[in-house]
Amino acid sequence: MKVVEPSTCLTFEAGLAAVQAAVRTGLEMERPINAAVVDTGGHLLAFLRAPGAPLHSISIAEDKAFTSASFGLATSKWGAVVAGDDMLRDGLMVRDRLVMFAGGLPISVDGKIVGGIGVSGASAEEDEICATAGLKAIGLAPEK
Repeated sequence: MKVVEPSTCLTFEAGLAAVQAAVRTGLEMERPINAAVVDTGGHLLAFLRAPGAPLHSISIAEDKAFTSASFGLATSKWGAVVAGDDMLRDGLMVRDRLVMFAGGLPISVDGKIVGGIGVSGASAEEDEICATAGLKAIGLAPEK
């Protein structure tokens, strides 16, 4: 019986580079955003807030990252997951920290989830563009 599993950890340098790229992208679009990166346990690894980014969006960015890391699924994909299942949708909507709109992406290396990035402060689509920029800054692409 195996007692422990080897793990791969996202570095804080990668987290910082990702949030910097996400916030920079938001500013280029004239959208001040908040960006968060969490590890596989959902613990905050890096965070950056652009001047003027909405304060309520701080926790939303963190929750988008948490949701993506937790399920290994972009937050924009939840609509399809719950489509046609009102009980599932309604049940999930009351879960703490679960976000079901765009702006959160899992961070995956060699098919293994190592964290998540979440962006909030602009439209859902713009948030996802910023999160994607964060992944690209560390040499990764969003999961399809």
